[in-house]
Amino acid sequence: MRIGLLTEGGYPYVSGDARLWCDRLVHGLAQHEFDVYALSRSEHQEDEGWIPLPPNVRRVRTAPLWMAEDDEVVLGRRARRRFTEHFGELAAVLCGVPEGASGAARNLSEGAPTSEADRFANALYGLAELARDEGGLAGVLRSEAAVRTLERACRAPGAHRAAREARVPDLLAVAAQLERALRPLSLDWYEDDGLGAVDLCHAASGGTAVLPGLLARHFTGVPLMVTEYGVRLRTHYLTTPDASPAVRSLLAAFQGRLTAEAYGRAEVVTAGNTHTRRWQERCGADREKLRTVYPGMDARPFAAVGESADRADPDTLVWAGRVEPAKDLVSLLHAFAEVRKRQPGTRLRIVGAPAGPEGAAYLGHCRALAAQLFPDEAEGPHAAGDNPVSFEEIGGPDLPAAADAYASGAVTVLSSVVEGFPVGLAEAMLCGRATVSTDVGAVVEVIGGTGLVVPPRNPRALAEACVALLRDPERRARLGAAARARALELFTVEQNIEAFHGIYLEVVSRAPVRRVVLDGAGEPLPFSVPAEAHVPVRWTAASPRLAARSGPGWAAGRPPVRATTPVPAPEGAR
Repeated sequence: MRIGLLTEGGYPYVSGDARLWCDRLVHGLAQHEFDVYALSRSEHQEDEGWIPLPPNVRRVRTAPLWMAEDDEVVLGRRARRRFTEHFGELAAVLCGVPEGASGAARNLSEGAPTSEADRFANALYGLAELARDEGGLAGVLRSEAAVRTLERACRAPGAHRAAREARVPDLLAVAAQLERALRPLSLDWYEDDGLGAVDLCHAASGGTAVLPGLLARHFTGVPLMVTEYGVRLRTHYLTTPDASPAVRSLLAAFQGRLTAEAYGRAEVVTAGNTHTRRWQERCGADREKLRTVYPGMDARPFAAVGESADRADPDTLVWAGRVEPAKDLVSLLHAFAEVRKRQPGTRLRIVGAPAGPEGAAYLGHCRALAAQLFPDEAEGPHAAGDNPVSFEEIGGPDLPAAADAYASGAVTVLSSVVEGFPVGLAEAMLCGRATVSTDVGAVVEVIGGTGLVVPPRNPRALAEACVALLRDPERRARLGAAARARALELFTVEQNIEAFHGIYLEVVSRAPVRRVVLDGAGEPLPFSVPAEAHVPVRWTAASPRLAARSGPGWAAGRPPVRATTPVPAPEGAR
């Protein structure tokens, strides 16, 4: 079949979200074709280029979210009225204005009352149809008319208190964010030679990446599925704490309505773990549509470490990951101080690079704290001191790969206060290492009883769990073996690819036939490209003598099956 893979700030670019699992998915499903529709987040991301793409990626189309292109579209009087009507209704829903309370909503509110979800959908698809008719809406969404329409909705009777308190800077900020989020409306991706030619749209994340799939479903009926390894709506709540109440309220309302619309229209919604799945249910996803598909990890780099436990230093703890405040290395350092009191010879290796400027500042703070808590120790009066805490990065001579980091210690520690799917923990499990983790995110689900779990921000509990494993090598070995077996069963690339392959077939088998594509003999093809087109041979009709000799008796008298020479799918289907 032909899959339209929708991404935002990730695949096929060298850096970004969901890049690795998308690449593994496309390579693993080589029997299917992929058309990639990617939204980029920055000029730097585009300058870095793409990763090498396999042959089954037939098309890549990109559009920037980091810059606003001038479409030079000038709306006529009727089109301006349509824009004011639909954008006004969209703004009214975000502000909590009851149906019919604002002038912009009056035309849409005639007849039976409609739900908030239906009002949002009608306004969104109304804007999409206007953009399709006029050739784009990028300019008008940045215009003064859009800001004034948003202001009228905020001042309308019944609007939320936060919306009523919005000032001019707030309105400008919200209008700018809405214009950015709605840029996919102005793209020319939804015709029959674009997303209309695929059998299934697969959004690799929530948020803006879903919008092209919603529009393809609206215009051409292409089924949609959504995959989230971290709920984008939750991320929005956590990353906008400094904005004013009005900005937070309006943008959260938009993201919430868009998320609910995506969950409602999608045929299947997949989550990377139960923690994400619970968030999806809270955000409106139907439980019948939900599937849990764990991330697929390449187990080969960790195989040698997992099969030989003799490389581990029995007195070393290892922490590996991105250095940032959410990882709570401060609590880990205080816990390690308690560990050193009970096990004086223990060492701690912190392996990872800082995540952005904030991570670099946090790393400097942790280095200073480690120097304060653990003065350099020397074996004698004439020897140089050595700190029991080391800060390292993967790629050096001592740690050329991630597997070497986990191999260097007997126990792997995770001290986070916020976590989605703990990739580093799964890697440690593939290496057969016993783990001590904080109870956040999907940690308990991933561990599954094969490691010790303690409350977050509790250095004493973290220290006690580490000491318990350091003093009991047999228990470490049992937990490490059980962890490796669990990881090989649940978190490999093979299980991930097999799960998505089955979901693809399930969705397409239930989707109605949207168009009839014929082969050279005039027979309809079930998918956009026939399966036999991938076989490098030419089929010929069987000889009558062979058919008579090999056919079953009950088939006597039936007309022979005609074998046809496969031909490529028509250009319109590609």
